Amino acid sequence: MSNTKDVAYFLRIPLNKVDAAVKLLDDGNTIPFITRYRKEATGGLDEEQLRKIEENIARTRSLQERRETIIRGIRGQGKLTPKIEDNIQSASTRTELEDLYQPYKPKRKTRAGTARKNGLEGLSDLILKQPAINQTLEEAAKPFLSAQVKTLEQAWQGARDIAAETISDHPETRKVVRKKALSICALTTEKKADTEDHKQVYQDYYDFEYRVDRLRPHQILAINRAENEGVLKVTLSLPEQIWQKVISEHFPQNPSSPFSGQLSKTIDDAAKRLLLPAIYRDVRRTLTEKAEEHAVQIFAKNLRALLLQPPLAGHTVLGLDPGYRTGCKVAVIDPTGKPLQTGTIYPVPPRSQIEKAREFLKELIQKYGVTLIAIGNGTGSRETESFTAGLIKEVGDLKYLIVNEAGASVYSASKLARRELPDMDVSLRGAVSIARRVQDPLAEYVKIEPKSLGVGMYQHDLNQAKLKRKLTDVVESVVNQVGVELNTASPALLAHISGIGPGLAERIVSYRDDIGLFSRRDELLDVPGMGEKTYQQAAGFLRIREGVNPIDDTAIHPESYPAALAVLDLAGIQAKEKPETRQTALVKLSQEKSAEDLALDLQIGIPTLFDIFKQLAQPGRDPRQELPKPFLRVDVLTMDDLVQGMELQGTVQNVVEFGAFVDLGVKQDGLLHRTQIPVGLDLNLGDIIRVTIRNIDKERGRISLGWAGD
Repeated sequence: MSNTKDVAYFLRIPLNKVDAAVKLLDDGNTIPFITRYRKEATGGLDEEQLRKIEENIARTRSLQERRETIIRGIRGQGKLTPKIEDNIQSASTRTELEDLYQPYKPKRKTRAGTARKNGLEGLSDLILKQPAINQTLEEAAKPFLSAQVKTLEQAWQGARDIAAETISDHPETRKVVRKKALSICALTTEKKADTEDHKQVYQDYYDFEYRVDRLRPHQILAINRAENEGVLKVTLSLPEQIWQKVISEHFPQNPSSPFSGQLSKTIDDAAKRLLLPAIYRDVRRTLTEKAEEHAVQIFAKNLRALLLQPPLAGHTVLGLDPGYRTGCKVAVIDPTGKPLQTGTIYPVPPRSQIEKAREFLKELIQKYGVTLIAIGNGTGSRETESFTAGLIKEVGDLKYLIVNEAGASVYSASKLARRELPDMDVSLRGAVSIARRVQDPLAEYVKIEPKSLGVGMYQHDLNQAKLKRKLTDVVESVVNQVGVELNTASPALLAHISGIGPGLAERIVSYRDDIGLFSRRDELLDVPGMGEKTYQQAAGFLRIREGVNPIDDTAIHPESYPAALAVLDLAGIQAKEKPETRQTALVKLSQEKSAEDLALDLQIGIPTLFDIFKQLAQPGRDPRQELPKPFLRVDVLTMDDLVQGMELQGTVQNVVEFGAFVDLGVKQDGLLHRTQIPVGLDLNLGDIIRVTIRNIDKERGRISLGWAGD
């Protein structure tokens, strides 16, 4: 096992909890399972703590593997000393390890390597050691002349090359210069003269200079993108006196030495040709990693908020997928998500068949009893919204909302969509998806690759492996937090249940299609590929409504069924009783007997006991029900309706590093800059807030907002 002491110290979590968590993870348990069903073992560690433990243990193990590889490499060269090994063993970061390995790392052909082959290492030692000897440079270099080194200048050049590489590779020098660079290095950007930035996206960086420690994540990512697109030239600079001082501390000049001038030339060459370019690459990489990590965290936070948006159950929804030339796709779905009718209308230019579109929708609304309209937020959405608002004034008791349609086209052409809607045209499936996102956002959004949901920034510029891993963790977390109805869940939803995965999810659905609905949780064990371990990880997160065993509709794990039945027996009730009856009896039981005594009698932990009580009292409770419902509208605004100082209500559409974009019901979202958000307030996607209009730039389509309360 890796050194859990370091992880425990770093995370400020008791060592016994970290040890227990690592053992459970190593035994193949998933984080959702450990979080909910192994609280006694971990002392109640939450999901975030467990993921940090998992990440840090993986990092520690990777570091140890690299440490061992480096030691083997240096030992193989016959250069490993006890001091070098001690330094390597005590290194706490990958960067520190690589600095220690740098002098011994096999290199491609370099000027210093060629000079060593030509026998000039002894001459380079004189430059670095600076002996005060009574000898001229010519006298010192003559012994090193050879068939390969024919002139004194060649000798000194080669010697300086070796010394420069030695200086650049010196671990402590690299460490200190890098630290200085990360704090006071200046980053400068300028627009390249021969490139175009037609939309002036990067205008703020045409002539820009900032200290790297003061750059914000979104600035770093914007500069990186502009550089990659060839718009900007980016340079870093560290004051000469800084690196000169650091190098001189380890390689001091001796004015009395005849080699003092050679060392001065060597230091300048070492810094400008080798050391600083390497350090600047490290600085750019560090800045990028930190900016990407920040962006990934924001993306993950927004994704969680999107997936946890409360379902608007019980509605018959009319979904509109807006479009210009190809028309607006229409789909009506019943409260279970089943499509009732689809079609295409042209309520906006270029066709503008407004009256025909209005009559068609009025007919659908009346025929199927539509109670809510969902409009996708893509191309043509605001024109479609304006048309819809006019329609609502005619039909009366009806509301609409704007829905994030990101990924709808991806879903429409997917294998899952073909399976769910086999007889429907691809272009119409998007409207069905938009409508379903209102009824159950989680069940629909999981059908789409997370990064395609448009709830972050610079997602295509980020480390794709890290982004995918983080977003997959978020989806897994939310799906297991909410739970899944086993008999109606799609393969996409089941795939995120603890321990299952895509392949087994497909087999579960195929089994359900062939054999029929599940009546008990343990019937899952009959599904091909469902072993005991997988069943243990997954069962508690799967619900069976109206099954043989009422407890199957709760988050109580099958391993705790005996304890749950014992609790019911002590309370004098049965599992089939109504939740209200159960709750009354359980409250009475808790008043008669302490939790400690009950847990002791049942031979379970107190956390498990509390969970059993909660689930028996409120079976199948959806945690999303506690969150505020989406903002429903009946009318639409335009930018002409907005005036400075106006106060209105809006929905947070996206949270980014520099603020939040808010849907005000006009074509353009407004920006609530981070300086306008109250200190300590944590905004989330979907939050409904009150804002004021600070500034309106109609020409650029920008609305600046201020905070007015929630």
